[in-house]
Amino acid sequence: MEFFGISLPELITVIGLAGVCFIVFAETGLFLGFFLPGDSLLFVAGVLASQDIFSLPLLLISVLISALLGNFVGYEFGFRVGEKLFSRDDSLFFKKRHAESARAFYNENGGKTIFLARFMPIVRTFAPIVAGVAKMNRKSFFLFNVFGGFVWVFGLILAGYFLGNAIDVDKYLLPIILAIVVASFLPVAHKYWADRKRKPVEAEN
Repeated sequence: MEFFGISLPELITVIGLAGVCFIVFAETGLFLGFFLPGDSLLFVAGVLASQDIFSLPLLLISVLISALLGNFVGYEFGFRVGEKLFSRDDSLFFKKRHAESARAFYNENGGKTIFLARFMPIVRTFAPIVAGVAKMNRKSFFLFNVFGGFVWVFGLILAGYFLGNAIDVDKYLLPIILAIVVASFLPVAHKYWADRKRKPVEAEN
């Protein structure tokens, strides 16, 4: 998997810990982050930590803080901007259909969406914003955000770290990353098809 002709491990090595933290923050707190490779990024960062390119404790703590702050920024933005968010036109960094998808998922799953969204590309970018729009209780948001952020960050980074120590992961890195990407999009695809099946039934009624 390459970005601008650079493999993901090479890219992460070049941007360093600060770059990893910014990408995680952007994906969870800024509109422009919905296309960023959060899951595979964390896994590969963990693999690189097993090769002593990153300090594992510093990586875990720094990325966790970035993930939590990203969600808090998204929540506060949604809380203050409110419904104006859903009346704006599409732009390069904002797609209304993504925000609507996150809102529908949030309405269907309630507070646990903040936890589940961590593992769902696109949805995790907009879920905290939608929680702010919906005026979700701040205490509940804080708890779900911390729990979800901890499981997401520690789970993926430690998986990469321990797998990197156990096998010659370089030989299998691309298939592993592709598997992570496919797995992360499965919940989104499932919801999409479920919604498509539900619409004809609702139309008949």
